[in-house]
Amino acid sequence: MSQWTTGEVSKQRNISIRTLRYYDQINLLTPSFKAANGKRYYSEDDLFQLEKIIILKSLSLPLENIRDILERLSYKQILISHYNYLQDQLSELQTNISNTTSLINMINLEGSLSWKHVSEVVQNSQSNSKKWLDYFEDDEQIMLQKILPNLSNNDETTQQYMSLLRRVEWCIKNNIRPESEEGFQIASKLAELSDNTFQGDTTLVEKFWEIRKLPAEETGLYPISEEVLEFVERCTAYVMD
Repeated sequence: MSQWTTGEVSKQRNISIRTLRYYDQINLLTPSFKAANGKRYYSEDDLFQLEKIIILKSLSLPLENIRDILERLSYKQILISHYNYLQDQLSELQTNISNTTSLINMINLEGSLSWKHVSEVVQNSQSNSKKWLDYFEDDEQIMLQKILPNLSNNDETTQQYMSLLRRVEWCIKNNIRPESEEGFQIASKLAELSDNTFQGDTTLVEKFWEIRKLPAEETGLYPISEEVLEFVERCTAYVMD
């Protein structure tokens, strides 16, 4: 039967000898074997108990609570609880990554950030950021979630839409009319992108565009100024004339 000294366990699990002795002192984890010379040894079962303690500690349980439940939960049960905890952590991490990516893309799009935008992105939950989907049918929602550009993504389509928005804002800043060569090029590129994004479904394009014009706080979509929306509508109409 395999046995391990306190020093060996300390090295294997990167846990201090002092901590292991403290666990022994408070009867949380006591080595099962004691040699004639008084040296203590841990068994394989002891090591499984230690693993259970380490996992439960990672769930922020106090040692006194761990001692109360340690014998009542199997190693599998504790592993499952740890798995669920890690899933929550992963979800939170993915949300943080998404929020950070959104802020980076906002800086790329606008050149700077207001605290209002930072606060909105940080505070919005994933459910809030998707609430605009409620305006669509279930099958449409599935498709839109896959294909629509999102500030939390760095895919090529999103970057192309962002580039068009920057061009529109540049035109507005420099008093370039929508009914100009630049406006024509923007509208043509936007039409091409929309056709690819919505797979030629003009009805869905129109439906989404009407929703796009609603207040951002109502839809959860990235806010676009009325000036930009008007410019896009006018240059689109110019192309279609």
